[in-house]
Amino acid sequence: MSDEFDKVVEGIQKTFNDFKEKNDQRLEQIEKNGKADPLLEEQITKMSTRMDELDAAKVELEKAQTALARKSSHADTGEGSKLEQKASEFAHLVAKQRGIQVDDKFGANELAAYRKHFFGMLRKGDSYANQPESMKALSVGSDPDGGYTVDPDTNGRIIEKIFESSPMRSVASIQTIGTDALEGLYDLNEASAGWVNETGSRPGTNTPQLGQWRIPVHELYANPAATQKILDDSMVNLEQWLSMKVADKFTRIENAAFVNGSGVGQPRGFLTYPDGTTLPGTIEQKDSGVNGGFATDGTGGDVLLDVIYAMKQSYRSGARWVMPRGVTAEVRKIKDGQGNYIWAPGIAAGQPASLLGYNVVEFEDMPDLATGSLSMAFANFGEGYQIVDRQGIRVLRDPYTNKPYVHFYTVKRTGGDVLNFEAIKIVNFSA
Repeated sequence: MSDEFDKVVEGIQKTFNDFKEKNDQRLEQIEKNGKADPLLEEQITKMSTRMDELDAAKVELEKAQTALARKSSHADTGEGSKLEQKASEFAHLVAKQRGIQVDDKFGANELAAYRKHFFGMLRKGDSYANQPESMKALSVGSDPDGGYTVDPDTNGRIIEKIFESSPMRSVASIQTIGTDALEGLYDLNEASAGWVNETGSRPGTNTPQLGQWRIPVHELYANPAATQKILDDSMVNLEQWLSMKVADKFTRIENAAFVNGSGVGQPRGFLTYPDGTTLPGTIEQKDSGVNGGFATDGTGGDVLLDVIYAMKQSYRSGARWVMPRGVTAEVRKIKDGQGNYIWAPGIAAGQPASLLGYNVVEFEDMPDLATGSLSMAFANFGEGYQIVDRQGIRVLRDPYTNKPYVHFYTVKRTGGDVLNFEAIKIVNFSA
């Protein structure tokens, strides 16, 4: 795998060098003739697409290397104690949610029984779940309304896939709660003070004010289906199938909401706040100087520098650029005043591409380039955006609504909103 990784990295380096050579020709043609050869533009576009493909291949190889490392590290002893701990954590999590008492003896054997009967319930439904042996095994995760807590292994797979796939979850702050909202206080003011001589008067000074914020959780659902015949007769891995279907749907819906969500019945996206520097409630925007693009006269990168230094230094160390793939293709073409490209591809393992020294993350839910589009941002999401998850995922088996299909109505509750408006800056592609 190391040889394959080296080949991908070599391909990234070669493609970027070829890209720079062709782009230099394009810039020379624009300077001389006012436009570039369409054939040359097409070649540059293909090279940019190839770089995206190589970057994606690099990421997948890194994941495979990580998975192999994890597998080898788990080859040691001690799995029994891990299972006992996992079983105890699962039981007490459900107990906390439901306000019930759980037998402290619930361990690995009981967890294995729960898993067996949970997936039996998914295949056969209430006729299976209502058997005395099944009822006993499922008692920890059962719900009075007929729902069941998702098996902890499936739950973990769903969450793991969401974290691997969702850009915002990889960069934002995440908090798991046991209530319907996360609340806190804004501290945006400071006390006033001043010098005074020995006998001078000392009038009262301003007292700082606190503001309150609240991020509620909203219900997110998926409803995959399978025929009863498949559930009865096939060797389908229900655990893998359910987790893949749910994780895919949850990821796409969450991504869109964290970027563009209205905040009504869903998380609020960071792009929905108005331009401004009044706190809280506005996010500063910088105009690119050109409608729907960057300037081509050597000043295209100026707005990016303006955005970087509009952010306070304490936030810049954890900041990164976010943009969709189409904007990435345009940014790769920009040079600074000394003729150096401001984009650098990620070469080392675990190193993403960078722009003016800051990492780049692709956010495909941001809009494509257009006049007035908010297609690029520079943000420290760890400080600026808060994701809130309600503990637990539940699944309800529904064989009645759409016969002969059995639906697995899976519910997760999550929310999100901007907390620190100073830690996010946005590029507005306007003149």
